[in-house]
Amino acid sequence: MRAADLAARFPPHVLRDYALIADGARGAVVGPRGDIGWMCAPRWHDDAVFANLLGGRGMFAVTPSHPYTWGGHYEPSTLVFRHHWTSRGDGTIDCRDAMAMPSDPECAVLLREISAVEGDGEVDVLLDLRAAFGTKALRGLHRDDDGRWSARTGDLHVRLTGLGGARAEAGVLSAHLRVPAGESHHLVLEVGTRLPDAPPDPAHAWASTVHTWRSAVPEVSNSVAPSEAQHSFAVIRGLTSDDGGMVAAATMSLPEHADHGRSYDYRYAWIRDQCYAGLALAECGGPHPLYETLVGFVVRRVLQDGPGLVPAYTVLGDPVPEERSTGLPGYPGGWDIAGNHVRGQFQLDAFGVVLQLLASAAALDVLDADGWRAVEVAVSAIERRWETPDAGIWEIEDDWWAHSRLECVAGLKCIAQVSSPADAARCAALADTILARTSRECLHPLEGRWQRSPGQPGVDAALLRPALHGAVAIEDPRTRATLAAVRRDLVEDHYVYRYSPDSMPLGTTEGAFLLCGFVLAEALHADGQEVEAFRFFERNRAACGPAALLSEEWDVQERQLRGNLPQAFVHAALLSSSIRLAR
Repeated sequence: MRAADLAARFPPHVLRDYALIADGARGAVVGPRGDIGWMCAPRWHDDAVFANLLGGRGMFAVTPSHPYTWGGHYEPSTLVFRHHWTSRGDGTIDCRDAMAMPSDPECAVLLREISAVEGDGEVDVLLDLRAAFGTKALRGLHRDDDGRWSARTGDLHVRLTGLGGARAEAGVLSAHLRVPAGESHHLVLEVGTRLPDAPPDPAHAWASTVHTWRSAVPEVSNSVAPSEAQHSFAVIRGLTSDDGGMVAAATMSLPEHADHGRSYDYRYAWIRDQCYAGLALAECGGPHPLYETLVGFVVRRVLQDGPGLVPAYTVLGDPVPEERSTGLPGYPGGWDIAGNHVRGQFQLDAFGVVLQLLASAAALDVLDADGWRAVEVAVSAIERRWETPDAGIWEIEDDWWAHSRLECVAGLKCIAQVSSPADAARCAALADTILARTSRECLHPLEGRWQRSPGQPGVDAALLRPALHGAVAIEDPRTRATLAAVRRDLVEDHYVYRYSPDSMPLGTTEGAFLLCGFVLAEALHADGQEVEAFRFFERNRAACGPAALLSEEWDVQERQLRGNLPQAFVHAALLSSSIRLAR
């Protein structure tokens, strides 16, 4: 099928219509037409083999042949997604999608089960798999005696089982499938640097996948929103590799504003995000295996790089690649970019949230000797670098950001509570020194609240978080003044922006940050403002589509998701706030 024909048949959806299937090593984004338009293989940070989402080639679609309406949902405790298509007079079709688990880091296995629920089901299937962001078509495509298709693309091996009657044309497979009423048909796609001798048995692969999910994702009963909390736990699991590296999001280059681009690549493991997720999992009453995996990844990075800890790594612990263009047209309103400039930044707050995470591990009695060595490294790094300007949580120009210092104060106070008396005294003294200096430099002279930096008097929603983790008391006048200023200056319709852009209205250059909405809900709850806390929580958890995936930002005016999808730290914030609001 020609590229123009594919583009006309499968234009991009608004982000709220997409679901994610993932196995920790990689993920695929699927739309309501059954169109998988984004997947990188064999791992998150590798090139895409389905690049339709960003205007390139590459697609695996299972679409009803007749007019239909669509619905869909995740099976509980999993990222197994069920499409439900109802046709006019032609019956009902379900399509169940998943990445097989346990996962093989070198081979993605994509499972699709098409079921004729009512009446005979008819679907059109299309596979156009292309390595190197859609630039390398399948080569050597052939069908064996059992009806399995095999091919190569770039350095990857490809095998498709269950589509023996397909037609091959210019490296694209297409077929029309008819599934008798009450029956199912399985498709299994394998893509990797190596493939096993034989494809997996679909029934066994499905059973193993569901069992793995339900063993990994517990019920979250201590929550005001148990189903959403459990779903967020599943999203975090799906984004986390077996080595413990959790990607910030499954996608790249999705714009943060419809008309202003601001596109970034989030297929890497941010230390800050790892810590936010780990702290949220600790709230669930763990320790859970996923929590210990996340902690282990952070410990290894701290021990590896010490005071030179960088903000993000690949899920293998390697440096993030430099930014480059892939040549893709991009998602509408954005531009394509792979790699991330964060690789060259210093972010002081990372050391503070690392200490918060390791303190939670010590409290749960799962911090081993390496973990305690990482504590010493992090404390020493703060001693050495806390006065140095840094890029801060929002990764912008270097400044003496108040938030970064306050996160370090919180981390030092948390670790002091679980340390030996001598170490506790050292950490407490350092926390007091940093807090005193930050109060002198970053307290607004008229309002008595925290301001962003000595030279930037505006308020920042991130300044609410350190108090929630012990930097200063919630009832401290500085905290309450900051809380009031955030509500006054950064809120629109119960959504929260990061900070106010210079001389421009809120929402001019970016959407509201869902992370900040959940943080404000926690802060209001801690301050005793229960009703308002629940208003913000409910508003922000509803900023999603049918798949209940949350992106980084929310366009308040157009009520659309913005930025990469799903954003791990937003799901961590939902999980954390849903538990804290239940107390």
